[in-house]
Amino acid sequence: MSAVTELKIKVDDADQRLDRWLKRRFPVLNQGRIEKLLRTGQIRVDGKRVKSSHRLEPDQTVRLPPRIEEVPAEVADAAPAIRERRPVTDADAKAIRSWVIYKDDDVIVLDKPPGLAVQGGTGTERHIDGMLEALEFDHLEGRPKLVHRLDRDTSGVLVLARGAKNAQRLADSFRHRNARKLYWALVVGQPKLARGKIDLALAKEAGPSGFERVASGDEGDAKRAITLYDTVDLAAGRCTWLVMWPRTGRTHQLRVHCADGLGTPIVGDGKYGGGESRIQGEGISGKLHLHARSIELPHPSGKGMLKIKAPLPPHMRKTWEFFGFDANANPDPFPDA
Repeated sequence: MSAVTELKIKVDDADQRLDRWLKRRFPVLNQGRIEKLLRTGQIRVDGKRVKSSHRLEPDQTVRLPPRIEEVPAEVADAAPAIRERRPVTDADAKAIRSWVIYKDDDVIVLDKPPGLAVQGGTGTERHIDGMLEALEFDHLEGRPKLVHRLDRDTSGVLVLARGAKNAQRLADSFRHRNARKLYWALVVGQPKLARGKIDLALAKEAGPSGFERVASGDEGDAKRAITLYDTVDLAAGRCTWLVMWPRTGRTHQLRVHCADGLGTPIVGDGKYGGGESRIQGEGISGKLHLHARSIELPHPSGKGMLKIKAPLPPHMRKTWEFFGFDANANPDPFPDA
């Protein structure tokens, strides 16, 4: 590129960090150079200066400076080689196919296990995105496409699109909040109100920690975050089973809202709950107890609604048994919300 270039973000590239998108497109870029180009305004999104952690959205325009793909002389010897996508191992192909809980010509839905990232990043070699070739199933448009994300440690329903048109339609449903996602969470203690709405803006902490925090409304990078919640069951005041509906899709929204908004951190969430997220009991795992239980959204074919539920992962199922909760319950306390 010998002149300033503007690239429009496609659906396939949406909902990923700007720095990761840049590294995939220009493997010679390292984090330091990306930060400098952003800091000096040479890289902009929709004409604005943004941080490397900015999440890209469909149809946004990324402005790139001339010769961005050239390797600076001082780092030429250290520039990484362009890496092709790694082939999917037989073990990973078998695993991801076993996670399919729904499939038709337009959509594939996975029950994502906890502890597995949806997309790659620094130090993350194994992730859902790297296994998608195993889900082509002879479809004419090849590998399915990611249209939303779940945190690494969150389990449950993950929707994939088959083909670009379906990806656009599903992405539009998420962007326009036509998708109804219900999560199950086990929190430490009991919220003061059994049912309610958490409306607290979030902002990212300065530095590389990746923490989100409750922000004041006048902070420049604060983003409004809204969660509806309701109590399903209690365990002798020790824990509460909540069903939660995030009306916005901020990073770690439910985890921050539980810990800082309700004062009841999710069990196993050491990042936001620290030591308070631990509870004693032989049947209680130290893993995060947050599960994307169900999703309901317009089917991309235009024919009705897609409604999918995912069973609890083993560690949460064991906890539910420990407290005598009904893992087959189907609470839906927000019919008119």
